[in-house]
Amino acid sequence: MSFEVVPIGRVHSSLKLRAGAPRQPWEGAPEARLEIRPEFLECLDGLQAGDEIWILTWLHESRRETMKVRPRGDPRNPITGVFATRSPDRPNPIGLHRATIISIEAAGSITVEALEAIDGTPVIDIKPVLEGLATPVQPSSRQPDNPSPATPGLESSRSDSSPTQW
Repeated sequence: MSFEVVPIGRVHSSLKLRAGAPRQPWEGAPEARLEIRPEFLECLDGLQAGDEIWILTWLHESRRETMKVRPRGDPRNPITGVFATRSPDRPNPIGLHRATIISIEAAGSITVEALEAIDGTPVIDIKPVLEGLATPVQPSSRQPDNPSPATPGLESSRSDSSPTQW
């Protein structure tokens, strides 16, 4: 199985090199501008200055063959699988960035606070932050042999119970 991901835009930032970029927004990330492609401008309807958003990016300079790293590149940290880290180097280098919208221009430019993505990074999606849904789900007391839907009233749309084939 394969997927095609089409960028909806790109990042314009004063951060030009991966080596000098902060790893997290609170580590000195600058404001940045998201240039949205014309065919996706109507998708911005409903967003406004002050909104918190998730920006999903394709970390185009990442090393996709990397499976384990020392978190934050610190030799004192144990070697760890990339799925347990925030390393940009990973099989599918999708970046997840939380930011606040400063402004939205009619031509499809969104200015955001503190974005740690480098200039030219492809933007693959934008989603609103939903605070009430960001809280971790508490483990349930359901019995494994008596499963029920994760959301009351919603049933699975699958007509069979066979596992997904990879």
